[in-house]
Amino acid sequence: MSETNYRELIARLDLPAKVRLLTGGDVFTLAAEPRIGLEQVAFSDGPTGVRGLKFTGGRVVANFPNATVLAAAWDTDAAEEVGRLLAEEAIAQEIHVVLGPTINLHRSALGGRLFEQYSEDPLLSGKLAAAYVRGMQAHDIGACLKHLVGNESETARNTVNSVIDETTLRELYLLPFEIATDEAHPWSMMAAYNDVNGVAATEQDHVINEIVKGEWGFDGLVMSDWFGTKTAAPAANGGLDLVMPGPVGPWGDALVADVRSGLVDESVIDDHLERLLRLADRVGALKSRREWPTDVPAPDSATRREQLTRLAAAGLTVLTNTGDALPLQRGTSVALIGRPAVDTIGMGGGSAHVNPPHQVSLADGLTALLGDAVTVTDGVEVRVRPVPAVAGFVVDPTTGEPGVRALVWDGDGNQLDDKHLASAFSVFGMDDGYPAPVGRVQLHARVEQGGPSEVGVIGLGAWTLRIEGRDWQRDFVNRPAGTGLAEDMLVPPTSSTEVELGAGDVLVAELVLPADRPTGSFDTGGLIARPVIRDQDAVIADAVRAADSADVAVVVVGLTEELETEAVDKKTLALPGRQDDLVRAVAAAARRTVVVVNAATPVLMPWIDDVDAVLWAGLPGQEAGHAIAAALVGDQEPTGRLVTTFPAADGAAPAWGVTPDANGDLVYTEGTFIGYRGHDAGRAPAPAFWFGHGLGYGRWEYPAAELVPGAENRPDVRVTVRNIGARSSREVVQVYFRPAQADQPVRLVGWAAATVEPGAETTVTVTPEARMWRRWDETAAGWRDLGPGGELIVARGLGDVRATLPLA
Repeated sequence: MSETNYRELIARLDLPAKVRLLTGGDVFTLAAEPRIGLEQVAFSDGPTGVRGLKFTGGRVVANFPNATVLAAAWDTDAAEEVGRLLAEEAIAQEIHVVLGPTINLHRSALGGRLFEQYSEDPLLSGKLAAAYVRGMQAHDIGACLKHLVGNESETARNTVNSVIDETTLRELYLLPFEIATDEAHPWSMMAAYNDVNGVAATEQDHVINEIVKGEWGFDGLVMSDWFGTKTAAPAANGGLDLVMPGPVGPWGDALVADVRSGLVDESVIDDHLERLLRLADRVGALKSRREWPTDVPAPDSATRREQLTRLAAAGLTVLTNTGDALPLQRGTSVALIGRPAVDTIGMGGGSAHVNPPHQVSLADGLTALLGDAVTVTDGVEVRVRPVPAVAGFVVDPTTGEPGVRALVWDGDGNQLDDKHLASAFSVFGMDDGYPAPVGRVQLHARVEQGGPSEVGVIGLGAWTLRIEGRDWQRDFVNRPAGTGLAEDMLVPPTSSTEVELGAGDVLVAELVLPADRPTGSFDTGGLIARPVIRDQDAVIADAVRAADSADVAVVVVGLTEELETEAVDKKTLALPGRQDDLVRAVAAAARRTVVVVNAATPVLMPWIDDVDAVLWAGLPGQEAGHAIAAALVGDQEPTGRLVTTFPAADGAAPAWGVTPDANGDLVYTEGTFIGYRGHDAGRAPAPAFWFGHGLGYGRWEYPAAELVPGAENRPDVRVTVRNIGARSSREVVQVYFRPAQADQPVRLVGWAAATVEPGAETTVTVTPEARMWRRWDETAAGWRDLGPGGELIVARGLGDVRATLPLA
């Protein structure tokens, strides 16, 4: 449809009708407008799966490996495949726009939401995002780049003011958005919650109007993050096209009044609506109802399981491998140890959370491959706060299904719902379509296993917890943390106590809500129930006995979705609980020790010299156990290269703090020297592991590296790699540029990969990215070339440089 046609459709609507369309129709959809042939457009969160139209308790969908695992493959073809597969997941649910990819950078390793984001490097992030968008939009499903911009931490995220100089903004944080926009033409972007240099991200005339829509020529739609819009006229004039969610919000009558008073020109409204219609047209929701194929693979189909296992295993990263401890040899006995071995974490927390068909643990995955050669021993506690009861511990007393029973009433005592929940945690009232606000909620759960137990409740408000038929009751009041609605919803407060439960006991948790509660019309509610934590010395002693009796011990450690989640940041890189003690004790007893790290982001490894190998597994999605097992035994090579520099200690990084100062400012004082750039410049001690590091299962020589003529008078880099190992392996040749100017950081400018058989060699050519040869000139307010000189570095991460090539 032409621009003229969009304007003709817009002309049929009066001002209130136009403005009505610029706020969501409900939580995850846009309103239809039959007078102009506009169908309802459906959005879904999407970084690690397409969740659908429910925040919790929705349809069963595929849980993909998280962004850090996918990025670690350094493979744009794989990223494009992920975009295509997510498009299929969207098609299966009749979703038009998937809210991803997330392409903020890993500024500080403390960032709670890094698991959704690709990398600390803007080039790697931008290239992968472009591929993801191409794969998705080729199937007429819209992608949405987020979060524009300066959203590198979660602490006080609704009020924090990210202070970023223009050079750093242009050269780092906007660059992934620029690359993806230029190379893949995404159909939408999402403005962040935070302020940037004193102006809300949703009101950024400079970023949205001048740069994104102006300089880059972006013709798509810019929407707010959910509940992120703070004003009417400033946001509308600042370039925001759409407020989400709806149907109420800060625009509506207020924006109509602002137009009629002259604060906002009606042509601004028309431009916003034209962009919305263009998006609807692109996804098949304007003038014709699109057809939705029904032959896409189910989330638990053999096809999807193979795809997700393969994608995850490719991103797993071998950090150390002394004496070829990996891959594990079949025929050896394996003591598999650790809580994440039996409760493997596949995804982070927050809005990226999906409802997968299953979560394969490493215990199940490795046992499926090695059978009786594997013994499994639980490990020390890893949780840092109480979590919802797992489905295996409680069941719905009405149906007997894993999960809980939820009864919901409004404030007048009218019952709104009586439903089964697969999870012991849910959001009530936000996307349920209830005719009135929720006033009271009851969660009923039958306990399958008796014994000393921790029980409690999750969510704001006054709770009563009782055991049916027994004289036992506890009252709790969970108060707001005072850090905002998002934190109260995504990281709700908890209360718990200990009680002796009998098998078959039914717990009833009742929440009564005041009408003036801070969350408005929706609330969170959850039930805590689990065995009390065992004595940790006894747990470690069990692990030592298991390790001593096997040929090799595989210890699984990691973080959890409470630590890697939206709305909060980490305080330390140390592993929670006594996991370090567990590793040391096992390493002292075992003949060989392999450690698997089940975490998306860096952790401290004080035992690194005591163990034989470390495999970084990230958060590998629903097929986690199969993928890690395949990598451990070598059925699939873990070809990953790190996407984040691993600091050697807390604070030993160029950028660290994530907490705004007393004025609400988070100042990006490190400038463009984040991650490996700052370590290389001596602004932080040498890291434990460099960005780009990863051993794989090959061994590599680089017998030749040379400059050859390239485009735009810049050289390409031709590199010969020889696999001197015993296995076929994939090598990622990385090229970095160190400019001649002392004030400029080293930066990744390109990479190429090749799979080579043992004893063979091949040649790859890397074409450096032209954008990495420029610098932002704040005085001239424009780009200029860095000029001649400097050197290109051929490396496997800057900790393993294989050649240095001076530039004329």
